[in-house]
Amino acid sequence: MSESTEDRAKRVLADVFGLDAAAIASDTSVDTIEAWDSLQHLNVVIALEEEFGIGFTDEETITLTTLPLIVAIVDDHLS
Repeated sequence: MSESTEDRAKRVLADVFGLDAAAIASDTSVDTIEAWDSLQHLNVVIALEEEFGIGFTDEETITLTTLPLIVAIVDDHLS
């Protein structure tokens, strides 16, 4: 069985922030990870684009601030 979008996104966030994937929860957001600043946000966006083979619009890039939003936007691209 392949990994879900959420599991893959959790792994990306864990890699970018140097955390254990288990530390990434459904409420993970820019407000819950202290290191999530503007530079790290760009790293998150780039890592997600590489992981899923997609490109985000400027509007989407600004919106990718919580795990649920990340999953929803990625799923939109993949459907």
